[in-house]
Amino acid sequence: MTLKLNYQLMNTAEVQGTLDRLANEILNANDGRPLVLVGIHRRGVPMAQRMAAVIAAKAHKEPAIGVLDINLYRDDLTRVAFQPVVRRTDVPPNIDDTDVILIDDVLYTGRTIRAALDALCDFGRMRSIQLAVMIDRGHRELPIEANFIGKRIATKDNEVVEVKLTEIDGEDAIYVMEKSD
Repeated sequence: MTLKLNYQLMNTAEVQGTLDRLANEILNANDGRPLVLVGIHRRGVPMAQRMAAVIAAKAHKEPAIGVLDINLYRDDLTRVAFQPVVRRTDVPPNIDDTDVILIDDVLYTGRTIRAALDALCDFGRMRSIQLAVMIDRGHRELPIEANFIGKRIATKDNEVVEVKLTEIDGEDAIYVMEKSD
């Protein structure tokens, strides 16, 4: 399978502006309560770190940050790889009765978020779990919706949304790519 660029959805300034807006929406919606931002590997992690910096500047208190790997919780684990790569999970201790914001780059079928919810619930009983995503592209297979959405777009089945972040990819941009065999 190869990917061909269809169009650029967001440039550097738009990516950062969207992350800033999401951070402000999270802060306003949670009324000053302590927050734990948990980024899903890979791109959810730098998104959580950037949003935490914005929240810290506004609230004068940095939220706790966690890192979540969902590979062992996936429902397609045996289809993905014979030996899946398991990355570090680092969720702050004692998250019972806290408001957790789960952060991911693209919401698609909902299966990644279902796996993340399963993984997160192994760490305690949170007051609430809210979901923030950069892009909601539709095509849900599970009844999962985000609380905070950077941008909602309609995509075709043969399209892929690629979020690029400087920390991982060397650039901030979002592209819609077309799959071809």
